[in-house]
Amino acid sequence: MAELFIFSIAESLITKLASHAFQEASRVVGLYDHLRDLKKTLSLVKAVLLDAEQKQEHNHELQEWLRQLKSVFYDAQDVFDEFECQTLRKQLLKAHGTIEDKVSHFFSSSNPLVFRSKMAQQIKDVSKRLDKVAADRHKFGLRIIDVDTRVVHRRDTSRMTHSRVSDSDVIGREHDKEKIIELLMQQNPNDDDKSLSVIPIVGIGGLGKTTLAKFVFNDKRIDKCFTLKMWVCVSDDFDINQLIIKIINSANVADAPLPQQSLNMVDLELLQNQLRNIIAGQKFLLVLDDVWNDDRVKWVELRNLIKVGGAAGSKILVTTRIDFIASMMGTVTSYKLRSLSPENSLSLFVKWAFKEGKEEKHPHLVNIGKEIVSKCKGVPLAVRTLGSLLFSKFETNEWEYVRDKEIWNLPQNKDDILPALKLSYDFLPSYLRQCFALFSLYPKDYEFLSDEVAKLWGALGLLASPRKNETPENVVKQYLDELLSRSFLQDFIDGGTFYEFKIHDLVHDLAVFVAKEECLVVNSHIQNIPENIRHLSFAEYSCLGNSFTSKSVAVRTIMFPNGAEGGSVESLLNTCVSKFKLLRVLDLSDSTCKTLPRSIGKLKHLRYFSIQNNPNIKRLPNSICKLQNLQFLSVLGCKELEALPKGFRKLICLRHLEITTKQPVLPYTEITNLISLARLCIESSHNMESIFGGVKFPALKTLYVADCHSLKSLPLDVTNFPELETLFVENCVNLDLELWKDHHEEPNPKLKLKCVGFWALPQLGALPQWLQETANSLRTLIIKYCDNLEMLPEWLSTLTNLKSLLILDCPKLISLPDNIHHLTAFEHLHIYGCAELCKKCQPHVGEFWSRISHIKDVFIEEPGGRRRRIGMIC
Repeated sequence: MAELFIFSIAESLITKLASHAFQEASRVVGLYDHLRDLKKTLSLVKAVLLDAEQKQEHNHELQEWLRQLKSVFYDAQDVFDEFECQTLRKQLLKAHGTIEDKVSHFFSSSNPLVFRSKMAQQIKDVSKRLDKVAADRHKFGLRIIDVDTRVVHRRDTSRMTHSRVSDSDVIGREHDKEKIIELLMQQNPNDDDKSLSVIPIVGIGGLGKTTLAKFVFNDKRIDKCFTLKMWVCVSDDFDINQLIIKIINSANVADAPLPQQSLNMVDLELLQNQLRNIIAGQKFLLVLDDVWNDDRVKWVELRNLIKVGGAAGSKILVTTRIDFIASMMGTVTSYKLRSLSPENSLSLFVKWAFKEGKEEKHPHLVNIGKEIVSKCKGVPLAVRTLGSLLFSKFETNEWEYVRDKEIWNLPQNKDDILPALKLSYDFLPSYLRQCFALFSLYPKDYEFLSDEVAKLWGALGLLASPRKNETPENVVKQYLDELLSRSFLQDFIDGGTFYEFKIHDLVHDLAVFVAKEECLVVNSHIQNIPENIRHLSFAEYSCLGNSFTSKSVAVRTIMFPNGAEGGSVESLLNTCVSKFKLLRVLDLSDSTCKTLPRSIGKLKHLRYFSIQNNPNIKRLPNSICKLQNLQFLSVLGCKELEALPKGFRKLICLRHLEITTKQPVLPYTEITNLISLARLCIESSHNMESIFGGVKFPALKTLYVADCHSLKSLPLDVTNFPELETLFVENCVNLDLELWKDHHEEPNPKLKLKCVGFWALPQLGALPQWLQETANSLRTLIIKYCDNLEMLPEWLSTLTNLKSLLILDCPKLISLPDNIHHLTAFEHLHIYGCAELCKKCQPHVGEFWSRISHIKDVFIEEPGGRRRRIGMIC
């Protein structure tokens, strides 16, 4: 069943109504009482939503009630947005309005009296509808749950695991088994009865963590090593009494088990004494399978009860999907379970799809099976699910059907892959669910950048309000960290202030499944757009066709993740202005239109607009500056663009600006008003001689300057750039990096740069001296395509917080500083395409190996593709 996201929508509405700024603005226009009453009703409904969401699966009447509620919530959201638009419009008129603007405003629908009357009626209509729907909540017997702890209590006994497994049923995990057994056999750090090693196995749902634990648990070497073995399926209910009873029962398999029906009557002290008697003097192995508890207090209490009395060398083996839990419980580094190889995946598939030996009679089906297995991306449960689906079926069309269908459209039993992954989703807090669902708008195997999802999530209002001294980018990092911890993200690269990642194909399938009522990827097979769809992603521009034949006006997002190459988009823009007046996101990257209609200024709710890499457009209409809600604007790669539009100063909400222009200087008087600007990217502006001219950017965190061939200096200093953290300079061949700021006799405060990148700078023979000033802040340094860089300075060792150093294609660089081993925070070293340096860094034999052997992750690739990776994979 698709997700409705209704609790998170209700939370965002109440948060907005409760904000000081919103309340003050509502008093000014005389709408405070109306909105206060609406907030009361919203709060009453929100109180029962969590219970409703959990009970809706088998109650169609409840599902319909929630859909009606969601419709009202979205309408309320639009009314609030209209209210915020008017507030911004008043700010602009006061700060930048001419007499002509003010006269025009008086006679427009934005006149305060007209606006108040219109808004009062809209709020009254929404309140009336909400009251009507809210009144029906009583007939469903819903409980009040005020806080979203997002733990789905599931007492489904089919989810309970056991310790038995046949070795012949386990394919492709022999190496993993040996690694885990090696960890279990190792001596404890302090070999006494007070030491208890905890070894976590972590990975995405369906990857085979429980199977691996069983494989290890039943190995004969484990029987010889441990005198007592216990297996407990923890699941989501981390009740100390119940877990102690499960452990006792697991140890007393030959005796009558303790009754569990009266747990509340059992004294914990008695249970502890009984457990102590059982494990006294025993070297034990305890498996805690399927752990979801992230409450450290509960875990420490359980651990302290278990570790008393056991013999030295006792171990606990934990399986969990969540990195944070693994780190919290583990005493050693988590064992991150990887996907099966294609060969092992096929063997597992054949085992489940055919009776033993029968596959030899159907080689054509096995060939189709190889294609089916490739969809599973090495996840054993997915392989088993699709193999079982085809068991004893020998018609080619049945196999082709499974091959060609997306996994979420295939029949699923409760133990199959989609329900297993959905369980991880069910444990997500409400604020992450919509964010996760939007991954469905991108193609599989897409390489995400953190600022890309930040702009999308921010434009759609999905980010929590930053706390004091935080920014929306900090909130995005917290969200991504949580999704990574829960195994939703993979191939995660931490660049210090930016992040790259992918999502597994099956996780993408899950995103599509939960988002199907709101998000749609339009391909050549889609004839029209359902009315409920709010977010559209076009596989390619040619897919536009007749897609807009529906009556839908709900669309909030239109994007072309693969680019709108070849699309003139004029008709699409006209449709947006006439039909999708509430549009928040419009990404027309790679389109070929020569002009934009002046009417684009009517899309007053637009937060995100990109016409990146348009080869034809020469001017933007000045009306684009009426989009006062705009947070992100990109004209990057528009190499024919002659100038930025007049009135740029009116874009007071702009946080991300990406530009290419023929202008020799930026319009300082316009840009100085962009006080919220956090990211500025200037590229292929070949006439650009000066960028800043003393303008202050109080919120700027990221600056990227590339292909500006006339640029000679970057006058950066902490006074004008107090928050700057990331600096990338690429292919600015006349830029003198040593003349990047004014020199003063008196010492100045230092810039707080965390990430610096120098790319394609032939003038760079040595790193600039000012980089030393970042000693207490710099975490990532990237040097790429700097053909004349000959050495790294000895003062590099003063960069005490440096975690990552990437050196790519710098052929003249032949040495590393002698004291590089002093960088104790150093975790990642990546050297590529530096022939002489790569030879000197070869493990154990290279001249520089002793200097870098302490680094956790070292990646060396010589010219010609010979790769060496030493240490852990980041």
